[in-house]
Amino acid sequence: MMSSPWFTTSHFVILGLQLVFAIAHSGGAALRPWAEKYIGPRLYRILFALVSLPLAVILITYFFNHRYDGWQLWQVQDIPGVKPVVWVLSAISFLFLYPATFNLLEIAAIQKPQVHLYETGIIRITRHPQMVGQIIWCVAHTLWLGTTFTVVTSLGLVLHHLFGVWHGDRRLSNRYGEAFEVVKQRTSIIPFQAVFDGRQSLKWQEFIRPAYLGVAIFVGLFWWLHPLLIVATSRISW
Repeated sequence: MMSSPWFTTSHFVILGLQLVFAIAHSGGAALRPWAEKYIGPRLYRILFALVSLPLAVILITYFFNHRYDGWQLWQVQDIPGVKPVVWVLSAISFLFLYPATFNLLEIAAIQKPQVHLYETGIIRITRHPQMVGQIIWCVAHTLWLGTTFTVVTSLGLVLHHLFGVWHGDRRLSNRYGEAFEVVKQRTSIIPFQAVFDGRQSLKWQEFIRPAYLGVAIFVGLFWWLHPLLIVATSRISW
């Protein structure tokens, strides 16, 4: 094996952490019907969060601490206009990542958590907004950082979300049957494809929701806290 900065253990650690998270997250989602039958939706949601959230925190912390590992494939941070592009793409990614499932009362198990069959709002653009949002996020951060570690991390995240496309459709099909097949015919995975094909039409009033305001506030807070988060995670020697 050639001696090279590429062969740092962090490249393989991040893939291992992503694999553990994928198994826990997707496996937990697959077990949902069985788990809710025996322990109820609220307790399931709490246990799911207790498993997923710590793993996500570990992943994010490790990524922050090793984002410049490996080869520096390109360096564009000093090019005028790149930073605003990265922030705009990141903001757009969060608009896709969260509003489709943005029900804080259900997430916190205050209301009874449910599996929803959506065909409104951002689902008219793409049936899998979380996958689209994750790809946009990966493009933005890979562009900004330009390291092999970031490329490997992004590839792992994208592969997990592409698997989630198949896995999510399969679970909705098993749960809703023909009703999901109808929604599937009227929506698309590729953004705007169903709109361009005439199978779907956008209704902009559906985007006037508190969820989008919440995401906008979150993006602003994250922009403000981003340097502090990097400093905080750097104190953890992972």
